[in-house]
Amino acid sequence: MVLKLGTGKEITMLDAGKLRHRVVVQRYVGEADDYGDIRWADDKNWRNVCIVWAAVDPISGREFYAAEQAQSEVSHKVRMRYRGGIKPGMRLLLDGRRLHIQSVIDWEERHESLLLMVQEVNGGK
Repeated sequence: MVLKLGTGKEITMLDAGKLRHRVVVQRYVGEADDYGDIRWADDKNWRNVCIVWAAVDPISGREFYAAEQAQSEVSHKVRMRYRGGIKPGMRLLLDGRRLHIQSVIDWEERHESLLLMVQEVNGGK
């Protein structure tokens, strides 16, 4: 949706009707593993940052096998109102699912909305 201001300037609005998913944004406060990576499965060291409304859409899915264990990997894009401090390495909780933030894009660099590219891994990490 594009809104035209009295000054002639146009701004792109995020359609609130599409923000139908309630997600919890979390950051990791624990220690990294021996390789410097986040311990994704270490739930006791994740802290809530905020709870927001978001649009969550799957963009691809594939089955793969790793370490003799079947894992399902599904990638999503998440659109939410702009909020500073959201970074890769954080995660989202959505109805008991864990979505790991891979990248954060300030959509059109207007500080109005964020596009998050996230990855859900079931049975691993």
